[in-house]
Amino acid sequence: MSLLVVGLSHRSAPVSVLERAALHADAQMKLLQDTVAAEPAAEAAVLATCNRIELYADVDKFHAGVAELSTLLAQHSGVGLDELTPYLYVHYEDRAVHHLFSVACGLDSMVVGEGQILGQIKDSLARAQELHTAGRLLNDLFQQALRVGKRAHSETGIDRAGQSLVTFGLEQLALGAQVPDWARDKKALVIGAGSMSSLAAATLARAGVAEIVIANRTAERAERLAEILNDAGDVAARAVPMDSVSDELTRADVVVSCTGATGLVLTAKAVASAVPGADRVPPAPTRTAPSGTAPRGAAEPTAEENCPLDLAPVPATAGFSVLGEAAVAGMAASELEQHAAWVDNAPRPQSSVTVVDPVEEADAIAALAATAAAIGRVPERRRPEPVAEIPRPTPSLFLLDLAMPRDIDPAVHRLGGVRLVDIESLAEASADAPMAADVDQVRRIVADEVAAFGAALRAAHITPTVVALRTMAADVVAGEIARLDGRLPGLDDKQRGEITQTVRRVVDKLLHAPTVRVKQLAAEPGGAGYADALRTLFDLDPETVAAVSRAEDSTTDEKDRGSS
Repeated sequence: MSLLVVGLSHRSAPVSVLERAALHADAQMKLLQDTVAAEPAAEAAVLATCNRIELYADVDKFHAGVAELSTLLAQHSGVGLDELTPYLYVHYEDRAVHHLFSVACGLDSMVVGEGQILGQIKDSLARAQELHTAGRLLNDLFQQALRVGKRAHSETGIDRAGQSLVTFGLEQLALGAQVPDWARDKKALVIGAGSMSSLAAATLARAGVAEIVIANRTAERAERLAEILNDAGDVAARAVPMDSVSDELTRADVVVSCTGATGLVLTAKAVASAVPGADRVPPAPTRTAPSGTAPRGAAEPTAEENCPLDLAPVPATAGFSVLGEAAVAGMAASELEQHAAWVDNAPRPQSSVTVVDPVEEADAIAALAATAAAIGRVPERRRPEPVAEIPRPTPSLFLLDLAMPRDIDPAVHRLGGVRLVDIESLAEASADAPMAADVDQVRRIVADEVAAFGAALRAAHITPTVVALRTMAADVVAGEIARLDGRLPGLDDKQRGEITQTVRRVVDKLLHAPTVRVKQLAAEPGGAGYADALRTLFDLDPETVAAVSRAEDSTTDEKDRGSS
């Protein structure tokens, strides 16, 4: 059996795909159950966070395992397999171990070094243990990942390389100001009372906000969180029902939302109604026509007609970031930029009158599409002219959306006087975040731990065979002593005991060096074949070896359930 992980994350997929593929708690449980029921998989665990969905499994066939796990992810996420496949990544055996250890250390997080992922890994293991889908391999793997993550945080300064997603999001809202200075005396509304929302509330309290209002569908959880904040004494906190969010929105300066809702919690209309004048946006700027091309007129082909990527045109709006426009359009920012490049760079006649030959236009589009398919992007004949920036109103309402799928309508990006930071804009901002020197040290820790885990795993693989060999040797000794009793019935107990001990010592000495050496060899890369060689040389019964493995797995499961 071998470890396999199939998944997608903020590094492989746009937020629009991650959002649609997000798994709620019931879907995760069903996915685990269906995975272990599938033929290639014996164990399974799901790691689902706001920016990753990964399915870990112990499989006996690589290709069949990849096909089955990919299909199951598509079925339970609701995203078609054909659409999901380009965004999936696959890691196998040591690479899968390396991936999980890197995730546990925060190296693969949107904000490098954040420690919240450790709690999410712990929850994933607990869920798999509860459903009995985690056996010896995944129990060992996830528990070791937790230890590696804790080691990275305790032995290095990885915490200085990044911070929690909440802190990073608040820094983006503060627009370069120190978060405590920006947050001081503001009124905050936190929607949700789960782990991320609780972290956000605690972070806002430490930052110095004047008041925190907690809204949650389960009133008891909101009241409990408000009670904890009040007991801490850093801020005045109160709980409200979800149907009070609209009213609270008119009084709030900062809103943080992270719920498990499948639909929008805050619509653009609700936000606009809470901020006077938010729906009034300055007129869209115009682009300067490229040199050597005719001015654009009414007869000019539209972007929708010409774009080789078949992207719908997105009208420019004053003060909009490419990221915000992309979120509203439901496409990646890079696609939007390519779309804009095509609009500016599309072949045009050199005369002042726009006359387009349909055949030539079709040939030009086909050629450009072929080039885009070959190199992965639209070739630019020149750099697009910059869009004129028209100042936006100073934000009076700040919104941080940490949910996946998103809680806040991305059309809020278009509202004046409102600043929205969501998972997509956090991903864009974190791409340019400086990496601390400690990251290299964490990478070395991960590499060492992966090597040690692999060696231990390979050594453990041969243990049942060694135990079966020693059991067979003990049975041979017992049989020979019984025969000796028949031939020499006059032996007293002391004589029989001495003979028995002598025979056992001889057998132990003969087996000691080979079994120690075979464990050493098995721990090295490529050492899996030594167990087969041992079984063949000593003609060991495969069922006896399997029985030892089952007994060890049963003992491990009992211990893990007792400790969880």
